[in-house]
Amino acid sequence: MRIGAKLSAEWGKGMDRNRNYAKELDKIIARWKEMDEAGEAEQDGNGKPGESPGRKLLLHSCCAPCSSYVLEYLREYFQITVFYYNPNITGDEEYRKRVEEQKRLIEEYNRQVEEADFKGMHSTSNAKRIEVIEGDYEPDCFFASVKGLEKCPEGGERCFKCYRLRLEKTARLAAERGFDCFTTTLTISPLKNAHKLNEIGEELGEKYGIFFLPSDFKKKEGYKRSIDLSKQFELYRQNYCGCIYSKP
Repeated sequence: MRIGAKLSAEWGKGMDRNRNYAKELDKIIARWKEMDEAGEAEQDGNGKPGESPGRKLLLHSCCAPCSSYVLEYLREYFQITVFYYNPNITGDEEYRKRVEEQKRLIEEYNRQVEEADFKGMHSTSNAKRIEVIEGDYEPDCFFASVKGLEKCPEGGERCFKCYRLRLEKTARLAAERGFDCFTTTLTISPLKNAHKLNEIGEELGEKYGIFFLPSDFKKKEGYKRSIDLSKQFELYRQNYCGCIYSKP
């Protein structure tokens, strides 16, 4: 049984609006550590009894700035592959700019790991290299998914459709490629509905048989840390989510 499947079986619960997703994530990480120490973790070909090769996480990323803190935090515990899939972004030029910033940030984080140089970072020698998959740019899929909701206010049903579009692509890919779990950077934004994101993520996790890692990355000053890291790495920080309807 995959690690994620095992944990999912013991962690499942109904969607309670009073849930503290940040605390849940901390507890899950602690539980996985216990499993490692007990020798319960799934091994790869090079694994030894009682050692873990690392939990494989497919992380949907909306942009480099939002991923900056999430990657800094999670690379201590997971083998992360970033999945950049954001068909909501308006215009090829804007899309390419955001993709390249994402790749640049990951290259810098990987350099830190290779050189064991974590100056200015909240990182340790446990930090792992990060892989990246660039998804297809499919704006037509976005427009089809939100058809009829064009005039909805920002943060409403149109956004929920967009959450689902991106998370479903991530869940399917995570299941197909044998990841232990998946999640998204979107919960770091104060403008995104963390409850709805977790609700959709858990629903899709059940559909595709892959554990959704609950999160509310804005908590514990995560959003503030992402701003600091964006300044540190001089990241392009857009002033709108991405779709034409959110553009000022």
